[in-house]
This record gives sequence, structure tokens and C-alpha cells, in this order.
Amino acid sequence: MDIVTGLSLGRIAAGAPAFARPDLVSRILPFDPAQGPQTSYVTRLVGARDVVVGAVTLLARGQARRPLILAGIAIDAADVAAGYLARRDHSITRTTAAALVAPAALAVGAGLAGLRQEGWCGRAGL
Repeated sequence: MDIVTGLSLGRIAAGAPAFARPDLVSRILPFDPAQGPQTSYVTRLVGARDVVVGAVTLLARGQARRPLILAGIAIDAADVAAGYLARRDHSITRTTAAALVAPAALAVGAGLAGLRQEGWCGRAGL
């Protein structure tokens, strides 16, 4: 399995449960829905986004994959920044920040590796 396919399947595997059962995600990541009843809504938004980006990237072929991979990298980089900012303003604990930022940072790396594997990340850069 190539990197992009694996990353896309991972997005779907993480996003589907977040959309379908945000209450379970709240137990895995120490979110407190009582303090923020909108947690389920936001978790579903992120889950839906990940499923769609993963599925569309899986369905794309050839050069059509490149902008989708770049979009995924941008989304994951934004997730890293959001986690950092939430930790900085003490909205989330260190444990939650690590649980959110680490997978997003790894996904950025995987997306870049996928671009390289597809031959779209050469000397000229992205």
C-alpha cells in the first residue's frame, strides 16, 4: 500500500467514528462535554472533514491527487497550529494537546512523503 492510500484510509478510520460517536472520542481524548456541550458538534465537523478528504483522495487518480494531498497537508498543519494555540491559552491539557498534535504532525510528514513518493516533491520543492 502506498503512503497516500494509507493516509487516506487512516483519515477515514479516524473520521468515521468521530462523526458517528463523538461521545466515544470525548472519552479517548480527555474533553469534558459538560464544560463545552458543543464538543459533539465540533467533533462531528472534524470527523466529516477527515472522511471526505480521505475518500476524495482515494478516488482521485494521477495528477488530480496532488492538490488533494496538498490540501490534506494544509489541514493537518492547521490542526497542529490549533492544538498548539489551544494548549498555549490553556483550553486543553498537555495530554490532550499531545494526543491531538502528534497525529496531525505525523500526517503532515506522511503527506510530504506521499508527494515525494508520487514524484511531485523534487528539487524545485512543492
